[in-house]
Amino acid sequence: MLIAWQYLDKKAAAVEALKDYNSMQYIIEHSDEDIYEIETRMTSPHSAKITGVPGKHNPKSGEERLAACLDEIDVLKERYRRALEYMEWFKPAWEALSEEEQFILTEFFVNDVSKTEAVANIGEKLFLERAQVYRRKDKALNHLALLLYGK
Repeated sequence: MLIAWQYLDKKAAAVEALKDYNSMQYIIEHSDEDIYEIETRMTSPHSAKITGVPGKHNPKSGEERLAACLDEIDVLKERYRRALEYMEWFKPAWEALSEEEQFILTEFFVNDVSKTEAVANIGEKLFLERAQVYRRKDKALNHLALLLYGK
């Protein structure tokens, strides 16, 4: 094993991976639409904008627009590939957690609520006091880090 692996803050890395989950899911769900939109832009004729200011003639503007669209599609496809790779890595660990652990981690790190609100929501649903909520959060986070990165 690489010695640098011993110095990785696995809990912080697990939190960052958890925070990326929604954006990766969004990328997977919407990449086809984004690529289709760019392909439509690429094949549709470009009309001049009427601004009252004389335009400058660029004989290569069509080629430049086509190249820019192709570059944009490449970026979207690479982003999609990385999102699939992320899901292949993250999802088995996430699914190995109990529903309670998933709920706690979602409240703390995924939902857009303050820590106070997260503690209140978890305490209310699971009938726990504040200190118990924090202990369960730490336990769930340690479990996720172990599943993602090992010891």
